[in-house]
Amino acid sequence: MAAPASIPAVSERGPIPAALLNVCFVLAVVNIAFFPCAFIAHWWIFDDKGLGIPTDFVNVWSAGKLALDGHPPLAWEWDVQKQLQVAVLGQSFSGNLAWHYPPPFLFVALLLAHFPYGAAFAGWALTSLMPYLAVMRAVTGKTFGWLLGLAFPAVLTNTLVGQNGFLTAALIGGTLWLLPSRPVLSGICLGLLTYKPQYGLLFPLVLIAASQWTVFVTAGIVAAAIAALSWLAFGTESWLAFFHWLPMVSQAFLTEGRVPWYKLQSIFGWVRFLGGPEQFAWIFQWVLAAAVAVVLVLLWRSRVRYSLKAAALAAGTLLVTPYLFLYDLMVLAIPVAILVRLGLAHGFRSHELPALGLAAALLILFPVAAAPTGFIATLIVFGLILHRCALASERASLPKLSSLGAIPETR
Repeated sequence: MAAPASIPAVSERGPIPAALLNVCFVLAVVNIAFFPCAFIAHWWIFDDKGLGIPTDFVNVWSAGKLALDGHPPLAWEWDVQKQLQVAVLGQSFSGNLAWHYPPPFLFVALLLAHFPYGAAFAGWALTSLMPYLAVMRAVTGKTFGWLLGLAFPAVLTNTLVGQNGFLTAALIGGTLWLLPSRPVLSGICLGLLTYKPQYGLLFPLVLIAASQWTVFVTAGIVAAAIAALSWLAFGTESWLAFFHWLPMVSQAFLTEGRVPWYKLQSIFGWVRFLGGPEQFAWIFQWVLAAAVAVVLVLLWRSRVRYSLKAAALAAGTLLVTPYLFLYDLMVLAIPVAILVRLGLAHGFRSHELPALGLAAALLILFPVAAAPTGFIATLIVFGLILHRCALASERASLPKLSSLGAIPETR
């Protein structure tokens, strides 16, 4: 397969639809203003008694603290984690905020544990936001990408709980953005993404289908390297602890439902939310995953423009895993940014902006609806991408692989 073309510059002068600009501006202002206000009002990080608010970030900081103190394998011990988290927060809480990441992510946790809990929480949110915004700027090809990135509804949820959605979106976006012109850097991004193994289901299939061997091999080398470094740093016991507790995590989240089913933004979560048995949920999940995989392999072997292939892969990655929370839907910002880029360059179809607005509304309404609305939002975005692919396949043949937004498209 021919080497991917370089990524061209995009003019800043293209008009942005007023509705899109206004909605993004309002959402961005809300997201930016919320956190200083929430901190002052004691809704974020610390409560009105000065105690830490129990939320996801405490498992990252406490895992790093255990590693810092020379006990990295204990990061996967739920009881030990809980005791340390209660001590850090100054108050107890129901359930567990367990650490279940592979040992390489302990490097991040270890770094954060060098700082006081509050500073680490806010610092993690801010520093992980920066590469995400840089990728959004690159993908859209306009400074509007910064506004779009800040406006994305999942920004609020991800920052509120101190999760890693910004980092995940940056790595997936970076992998896809760099692939046409810098395959080695693309492979590095993909290799680093192995800290979230559930996102690795589709990339190997697609890279093999598209004969992108440089990215494939580089990602494998990087993944092996960081695994080896984590083994040297944290010992064999850490890897054994990770693999020992992994089935227990699956049992707790996907079988027992210790986290309410509506929080799983997958078809698996929908089936369980509606009262379906676990076997049915797995059947629906595997059928959807197989269908998405087939579509993506065929798409990446086709002559559809690269931007649509990249968008489909980013959205499809969210559809194939059962274990998906709202903060993970930060990744959905990447295919949305690609669709916006195409729309700004070649015109939006009449249905696209309303459909994207509906997807955003579904993410915003998740706390009120208490249902896996994020899954529907992902389906909407995936459908918009496939619709553009179908239209493109009806036109004259296009180069097999090009850069984001590089191929002219008639309306």
